[in-house]
Amino acid sequence: MNAYPECYVNEIVETQGKLFELVSDSSSIDFNDFIERYMTGKTRTYLDRADAYLSNLNEKELFEYFCKVDGFYPKSGKSLSGFAPNWIGQFYARSQWQENIPSRQLVKILPVDFVKASYAGLHDLDLDLAVDKVFAGLSL
Repeated sequence: MNAYPECYVNEIVETQGKLFELVSDSSSIDFNDFIERYMTGKTRTYLDRADAYLSNLNEKELFEYFCKVDGFYPKSGKSLSGFAPNWIGQFYARSQWQENIPSRQLVKILPVDFVKASYAGLHDLDLDLAVDKVFAGLSL
């Protein structure tokens, strides 16, 4: 059973990919720290239920909302380049919806470094298939 009605999923998946890309474009923000704090924060918890207001924000508005509501202050550190940040954001959002696992648990089941390492072998697949392959290999 999916986390929320399908009519919201594409927008949430796309925006989260763009959000992760936006953060990675700022070379001074620690990418792993951002993901872990975002995935365990209030903002992502609201998106886990397809909050109508948040589901319609663009990536910049969503980042500003996250900073305000979750009190996020970027930590300096290593970023990530290329298409990987966008794919990682989309992968986490699609996984949350498809597997109906709260994001705060999902990032523990699929740690950031695992998803980053999985990018090379999975990014050419359809996103649904990539999620299926990863979860088929897990024993939850």
